[in-house]
Amino acid sequence: MKSKIAGKNISVVEVLNISKHGFWLFIRGKEYFLSFRDYPWFKEAKIDSILKVELPQRNHLYWPDLDVDLEVDSLRNPDHYPLTAKTIS
Repeated sequence: MKSKIAGKNISVVEVLNISKHGFWLFIRGKEYFLSFRDYPWFKEAKIDSILKVELPQRNHLYWPDLDVDLEVDSLRNPDHYPLTAKTIS
């Protein structure tokens, strides 16, 4: 019996790991770390909500449960995006 050739990998975005400091995101062969300090809206999120990430367009990440949108380019070139999120105390 022969196995069929594996199909094309359709998972272009995946959360690899979550720690108390942030999480690792794998996008089209590259790994990015999103710290909770720099991306505070993920800090109190449920794990399932962080894992449920979509890539509806080539450069657009979306977390539907959290209503969070990010440009992939902002992860590749954070120095081009100097504005950061601030939490209100």
